[in-house]
Amino acid sequence: MYRGDYSRIHVANYDVNLVGQFNVPIQSYTCCMKPQPHTPTDAQRTPPQFQVRIEISRGSFVKRGTNGQLDFFSPLPCPFNYGSIESHIGLEGDLLDAVVLGRRLPRGTTATVSAFGAIGMTDRGMYDDKIICSHYPLSRWQKAMILAFFNLYAKCKWLLNLTRGRPGRNACEGWGDAEAAVARARPRDAVNWTGPTVPL
Repeated sequence: MYRGDYSRIHVANYDVNLVGQFNVPIQSYTCCMKPQPHTPTDAQRTPPQFQVRIEISRGSFVKRGTNGQLDFFSPLPCPFNYGSIESHIGLEGDLLDAVVLGRRLPRGTTATVSAFGAIGMTDRGMYDDKIICSHYPLSRWQKAMILAFFNLYAKCKWLLNLTRGRPGRNACEGWGDAEAAVARARPRDAVNWTGPTVPL
């Protein structure tokens, strides 16, 4: 039995207002209780998994496109494996870009990994997503380092485009949700994709 006055109780994720004098079992109020809505956090959600084909191994100085064509030589090594999700076409008309963290993977390897986020990039005024993948959740330090890399990459790519006579805005747009980024892409089966539509 419970006796009280103008009280609020919380029982197993249920809220009940108890107003006035009463002398009844708590159990009699269960029919009026409403469950509180529960929204899973990013850490609680199961991340989507994708197969990523590696085009640039971690530590490589050579940048290639999805068709194997040489794009440029970098003065700095790539800090992670870089490739594409072959099941989807990104907004630039090429296979959806993906980063794979972890140990160095040979070029041509296909890895099944989880997507924990996405980095938005604008290149020559065209927006595209980079899906960030790993076998383990990303730490705050890893996220900061990835963001710093792509901010630097955007500045270097602007300079490279300038020397090639390809104007347009280049910028890193920051972190985004992986599922939202993949939803912006098109399933490869739904289009007659024959290769990149924008030159490197």
